[in-house]
Amino acid sequence: MKMKLFSSSYRQGFFFSIFHILNLGVKPFWIEVSYFMILSLLGLLALTISKPRTLPSFRPQNLDVFFTSVSAATVSSMSTVEMEVFSNAQLVFITMLMFLGGEAFTSFLRLQLMKSKLSMEKTVLQNKIESSNSIISIDSHDSSNSPRNSIHHLELGHEQEDSNLEHAIINSMEDSEAIVKLKSLRFLSYVVFGYILGVVVLGSSLVSIYVSFIPSAKQVLKEKGLNLHTFSLFTTVSTFANCGFVPTNENMMVFRKNSGLLLILIPQVLLGNTLYAPCLRLTIWFLWKITKRGEFEYIMKNSKRVGYSHIFPNLETMALATTVLGFISIQFVVFCSLEWNSEATAGLSSYEKLVGSLFEVVNTRHTGESVFDLSTLTPAILVLFAVMMYLSPYTSFLPIDSNEERLETTERMNRRKGSSLVDAYGTVGMSMGYSCARQLKPDVHCKDAAYGFAGKWSNMGKFILIIVMFFGRLKQYCKRGGKGWKVL
Repeated sequence: MKMKLFSSSYRQGFFFSIFHILNLGVKPFWIEVSYFMILSLLGLLALTISKPRTLPSFRPQNLDVFFTSVSAATVSSMSTVEMEVFSNAQLVFITMLMFLGGEAFTSFLRLQLMKSKLSMEKTVLQNKIESSNSIISIDSHDSSNSPRNSIHHLELGHEQEDSNLEHAIINSMEDSEAIVKLKSLRFLSYVVFGYILGVVVLGSSLVSIYVSFIPSAKQVLKEKGLNLHTFSLFTTVSTFANCGFVPTNENMMVFRKNSGLLLILIPQVLLGNTLYAPCLRLTIWFLWKITKRGEFEYIMKNSKRVGYSHIFPNLETMALATTVLGFISIQFVVFCSLEWNSEATAGLSSYEKLVGSLFEVVNTRHTGESVFDLSTLTPAILVLFAVMMYLSPYTSFLPIDSNEERLETTERMNRRKGSSLVDAYGTVGMSMGYSCARQLKPDVHCKDAAYGFAGKWSNMGKFILIIVMFFGRLKQYCKRGGKGWKVL
């Protein structure tokens, strides 16, 4: 029995040490930094090995290739080379980078880490129960063999039984709670992965069908030499991951009259970012009503305890959805009022203006796809877009004042005391481009470029932007995202 106790204690210490390293030794921040660094370096390798379409006349510099890889992995959509430079194989690699770097997929990976840690906690708890039971058995055995301790053992027998029963009940309750939470996380991971896969498959299918049956959209792909299926998957993944890359040099401006395509992409922008949490909760609620499984009920009623950052209580979820729709409505009204007869919307019908305006304002948080030339928009609209890019995806106008929310607020502030970074790197990727006609000092050697303004920066400037993109993708570790605004 003593050997069994020693073995159990050794296992307990071993698993506890591993859990301690995972939970304390390696911070989530450094895990994600390593993930995005490795992902970007693998992207650099893949894009370097594969050949661009513009060979032998033009080959991007290694820094520009790495810049593109980082931009795709961090879903920033900042570009220093024109998108039509990349071959079909390179577009496929960029698609993979955007998918693996998107917030929905990385949150799925966080769920896997949470499950493994919780499973380890459960193992440690079970080992503690086994160890305590073994100690009790050894003490009882030693006491029963000692004549001198027999009377003392009988006197304290009822007290030990009550204490052991109390510990057993507490351990059983903790073990039951851990099991329920572990099962709930397992079901939640299935739902999240199914959600991601469903949106990508359905979205790319709809884009493929639209382009196949609409001659004007199909002609664009033919003229640019783009594969239909690659374009559909690339655009869908980029839109859902909120990256904003499009395989054309003009972004979505070349499809400004294809209102049907824009209407297909608008829901994907919302499903992957600002409305991800409300739509995910709605999906879980639907599955709960259909299956009646207790795991879904546990997730719905214990959203904070589950620990998944994209699941909120019911009232907070409704407030978030209301805020998102309110921001879209305000932007839409202002944009239509100021840009209806402007240079940006010239040549479009009223219906095309409405759909294009809706597409543009939806993309300001935080996708970055555009159907209008941003450089031609009025300064007031640009300021409004800048404010929208500044806001966190889960910003809410309606603060939730509850005991659970106050407790979480206190804990967060204690953990992040002294942090005052500003969210000035929204990974949106919108750019007004680079036009020689707008130079203050005209240069006869200047050439217009379809990529972003960053393409004209120096190598040091591009390297600084690479660092900013990394930290912009990890900004949730240095600010409180989704804090409710208290409107007086």
